[in-house]
Amino acid sequence: MQKPVQTNIKWIKNKFHSTKYNEEELSFFQEIEIQKVHKFQKTYSAYTETPLHQLKNLSEYLNIADIRVKDESYRFGLNAFKVMGGIYAIAKYLADRLEENIEDLSFEVLQSSKVREKLGELTFISATDGNHGRGIAWAARELGHKSIIYMPKGSSLKRLTAIRNEGAKADITEVNYDDTVRMCSNLANENGWIMVQDTAWEGYDDIPLWIMQGYASMAKEIVEQIKIDGGEQPTHVFLQAGVGSFAGAIAAYMIQYYRKNPPIIIVVEPDKADCYYRSFLSEDGNREIVTGEMSTIMAGLACGEPNTRAFRLLRQYAKGAFSCKDSIAALGMRVYGNPLRNDPRVISGESGAVTLGLLYYLRKLGDDPQINRDILLDSNSRILLISTEGDTDPSHYQKIVWEGLCPN
Repeated sequence: MQKPVQTNIKWIKNKFHSTKYNEEELSFFQEIEIQKVHKFQKTYSAYTETPLHQLKNLSEYLNIADIRVKDESYRFGLNAFKVMGGIYAIAKYLADRLEENIEDLSFEVLQSSKVREKLGELTFISATDGNHGRGIAWAARELGHKSIIYMPKGSSLKRLTAIRNEGAKADITEVNYDDTVRMCSNLANENGWIMVQDTAWEGYDDIPLWIMQGYASMAKEIVEQIKIDGGEQPTHVFLQAGVGSFAGAIAAYMIQYYRKNPPIIIVVEPDKADCYYRSFLSEDGNREIVTGEMSTIMAGLACGEPNTRAFRLLRQYAKGAFSCKDSIAALGMRVYGNPLRNDPRVISGESGAVTLGLLYYLRKLGDDPQINRDILLDSNSRILLISTEGDTDPSHYQKIVWEGLCPN
């Protein structure tokens, strides 16, 4: 089979990458801090760990030592990882309002009538492509509060319905994600609502940090699962990035946990919203912002403005960034959904599957072996992937996997 011309991906080495540790930044993601986060999350009665699958046959096929994937489609029955940030951020906000330490509280306590009487009914507002907003709506409802969720232009009606089914007032705007964030921020200021967003900016940093810490507990689960399984630590972690909060959080935990031999961190983005790729490409290394509609099937990654904290982390610790066409995400969805022999099947949505699509492309379809050398990807590599979502829009998933529907 003739290999395709290298047009489906773009790669940039991060010239700002450093092996020196910024202890102040990493302190928020050290073990003792994430242990507190994880402890609270586990007080929810239905909390369970999501599986960490080993794809042994695919590893062999791609001539890689090991591939493990964390399947977040099982998280709290919400089919995506985002609730891990929302549940902790809202709880931490309530704890601060109560002037209590979060480690002294539980989900059940925050649900109590005593807390409700003290705080009253609060309204949380957020912008989302779907998964984050659904997690915020779920957490707000479970804790007895209201939520208002806005989605950017072009968002899925099925994801909108899923958010409304969690009890939120939700609508789709006529602007892109970043402008929807600004709209929500203005509404929060005007109405006294609480903005819960994983995008940080000047003067808005605490809640985005709490969301990132909530995400980092997934990395804690992963390292514990690897230890229980008797496996070796990953040499590479491929992380998809929208604003970068998820990628920055996982990277920070992994870097501090494996600080004697940290894994190579790779950022993966859609080419229509590749703000990290463009930032690493720039001369000064400042944040580059993508504007416009950012039309991509990877709706969860269609964000043009990096989270300031996440950017500082990834600018220092990421080896580089890949900008990927939608066809790479579609490839990953099909590979996950059609496993080799007895490898587990993973139902992974567009934003969840792009990292596996990229890995497969690099090992089987790409025509530039230098990229593999740049990131030290070879037969000794042990790869960690996180499938961040399942089929959150089932009909769209089916069209992509069955019919090959993919705009680029």
